[in-house]
Amino acid sequence: MDARNSVKKPEEGARVGKPAMTPTARDESRGASERGAPERGAPEPGAPVLKITDPHPVERRAHAWRYGAQFATVGIFLIVLIAALELARPILVPVTSAIVIGLMLGPLSTRAAKYKIPPLVSAIAFWLFVVGALYLIIVTVSGAIVDVADKTPDVGRNIRDKLQVFNRPMAALQDLRKTILPSSSNADAGVTVDLLSIATPAVTFLTPAIGQIVAFLGTLFFFLLGRTQVRHVMVIFFDNRDARLRMLRILNDVESNLTSYLSVVVFINFAVGLAAGVIAFMVGLPNAAAWGVLAFILNFVPYIGALIMQVVLFVVGLIVFPTIGQAVIAPLLYLGFTTLEGHFITPSIMGKRLFLNPLTVFLALIFWTWLWGPMGAFLAVPILIMMLVAINHLFPSDDPVLPG
Repeated sequence: MDARNSVKKPEEGARVGKPAMTPTARDESRGASERGAPERGAPEPGAPVLKITDPHPVERRAHAWRYGAQFATVGIFLIVLIAALELARPILVPVTSAIVIGLMLGPLSTRAAKYKIPPLVSAIAFWLFVVGALYLIIVTVSGAIVDVADKTPDVGRNIRDKLQVFNRPMAALQDLRKTILPSSSNADAGVTVDLLSIATPAVTFLTPAIGQIVAFLGTLFFFLLGRTQVRHVMVIFFDNRDARLRMLRILNDVESNLTSYLSVVVFINFAVGLAAGVIAFMVGLPNAAAWGVLAFILNFVPYIGALIMQVVLFVVGLIVFPTIGQAVIAPLLYLGFTTLEGHFITPSIMGKRLFLNPLTVFLALIFWTWLWGPMGAFLAVPILIMMLVAINHLFPSDDPVLPG
């Protein structure tokens, strides 16, 4: 027999490359189909059914784990950075404040250089201007504090007489305190003043404060004096030409936006301070100029500054005026003006010069106030502007250009 005839040919109609199913496997498949076996991807009987729009698994799980590791690394870095900012707060707060003010005065330094004014002369002039402004603010506000302090012997009695409506709730709280802490009932028998206990916290507070003031003034002067050299070092730090140009644009935009913010906010806060002084003068509060300066300062802190000013006006009104009705006039008038300013005046002016998301501003205010206290509240918006400028340069938006 020929060898070629010994090879069996495939049957007609059979599919080449797919093994034929044996009778036993065919019967098992038919039986499973008759029993209603679940199809692939269908939930098992008794399992909870969830509405899943995309049940397909991740194609590349290794990439997901790599991204998770990157996010974890970034999170650890942020935690360490926040801890470092908190630990270095006594140094970073005055230095950052000086650098921010120096950046705000940067365009003025550039303009002075165009008029051939030596950097030393312009630095001394701007430094003296900042020191003089701070001194004027301190003297004006301290005058109001002294006027209020002169009435401190009668403060407790006056406030107690005006808040008689709260006597019943306060008496209930006092009885509750005596019930819980009976040993403290004898503590009110005599009041002694320990000068050492008062002087120690004062010295503890003033000693680092003096060092921070010196650090602020020194950093501000040398930054104004060597502003050009600092910019030059930050630009030549990069080897690539595009990176140097990007850094130069970031520095220019930071100075421009900070100066724009400062000019607009100073104008708005001057109007707020003027209104606060007029309100204080109309209602009869002492030293109306001091209240105007205080409102001017506090309005640099968004949202919280106006609230603090209203509380201060109410407390001082309780001390100065004989009734609660007269004490609430100044806070209500100031609340009305700040509401008008916050909803109409500031958005109409600030929106044309500088756009900031209110939610972003509020979150930045909360974060920096929590981290650096009152100075963090003042620096929150300038730091936010600097960060947004850098982010927009490093990660520009790829919005499609619509044909026009």
